[in-house]
Amino acid sequence: MPFEYFIGARYLRAKQKQAFISLITMLSIAGVTVGVMALIIVIAVMAGFESDLKSRILSVESHIVVMRHGPSNGFTDYSKVTGWIDQVAGVKAATPFILSQIMIRSTGGMTGAVLRGIDPNSSAKVITSISQSAASALNTSVGHATDGPPLPGIVLGKELMKNLGVVVGDTVQILSPRGTISPVGLIPAMKRFRVVGLFESGMYEYDGSLAYIRLDEAQKLLHMENAVSGIEVRVHDVYKAGEISRKIASGLGFPYWCRDWMQMNRNLFSALKLEKNVMFIILALIILVAAFNIASSLIMMVMEKTKDIAILKAMGATDKSIRRIFIFKGMTIGVTGTAIGVSLGFILCKLLERYKFIELPGDVYYISKLPVLLKTFDVVSIATASLVICFLATLYPARQASRLDPVEAIRYG
Repeated sequence: MPFEYFIGARYLRAKQKQAFISLITMLSIAGVTVGVMALIIVIAVMAGFESDLKSRILSVESHIVVMRHGPSNGFTDYSKVTGWIDQVAGVKAATPFILSQIMIRSTGGMTGAVLRGIDPNSSAKVITSISQSAASALNTSVGHATDGPPLPGIVLGKELMKNLGVVVGDTVQILSPRGTISPVGLIPAMKRFRVVGLFESGMYEYDGSLAYIRLDEAQKLLHMENAVSGIEVRVHDVYKAGEISRKIASGLGFPYWCRDWMQMNRNLFSALKLEKNVMFIILALIILVAAFNIASSLIMMVMEKTKDIAILKAMGATDKSIRRIFIFKGMTIGVTGTAIGVSLGFILCKLLERYKFIELPGDVYYISKLPVLLKTFDVVSIATASLVICFLATLYPARQASRLDPVEAIRYG
């Protein structure tokens, strides 16, 4: 063992003449531990929120949306375009869709909603929040003896069904602003549908506003003939959606254009990333306070060990060796606190993930338990930041120790 590390270890083990220095050392270790532990838990919870939110959004929205510049009635060559997109490398499935704002009326009330016309045969491969059974139910017309002829089916969000006061099997009436022109003015298009299923994404914004009907029924209701609003695409790797989106746009050319899920939700995920970075900086201040304690402890030790330092330098120890002694002691405190903090943070994250003993109010949050996602990169980043802060805190005391004049120190020590 190099003598610098041997002496540094002796300084850690030796009984201090001033117990206050030992107390500051213990507080420094505790401060680093608490800071690292808090950082790991908070960042893991925020990463869990982001991952859970992302999975819920992508269960309702597609990874890529292909649209076309031009008339608002959409485009008619969607079958050919969908077939071409299916052949693009990385694409899992593609399906046409129609999107429009409507009013839904039932015996229990009336509310605005977003109507999506979908292809039941391919939509479930792209929109995972709709089960295959619910999508298949749209292919059949449902009727009752007392209600006259069979009615086309509609799938409503869970919260939208509550707002309308309907259940599966009830009838609703859709009113669309895309009506027909008559001598008395514009007459809204109206049509009755039978509720054949529901979907639940866990997010009120979607569950309280979305309604799905068959693509051909939407075309009739909205007078779109054989046109669609666009094509939704699902890819195998969500993080390559931007690359695949650019490939599709380049292959189709003008007037087609594409947007991926990161562009469609940029504001939301940018806000989450900013919040995560701010929390990292705020909680890193706890480690910074502990680093000041490390610096204070080393400065007082330099004052206490002035005579020892002078003797070591008189025996031939270089300034570099003296710096190493105090850097070693400071980094030992930092490494110990970081290691304990990482261990406690990992244990608490696993307990939160397994037992979920912290409950959230369901009327405020879209989830009832704290989601936890512990990423290796986050843990390594936190541990590295902690060690760098602790290392920087040792530089000034170590430099002061190395600049001591042995002759003056022995004379007045």
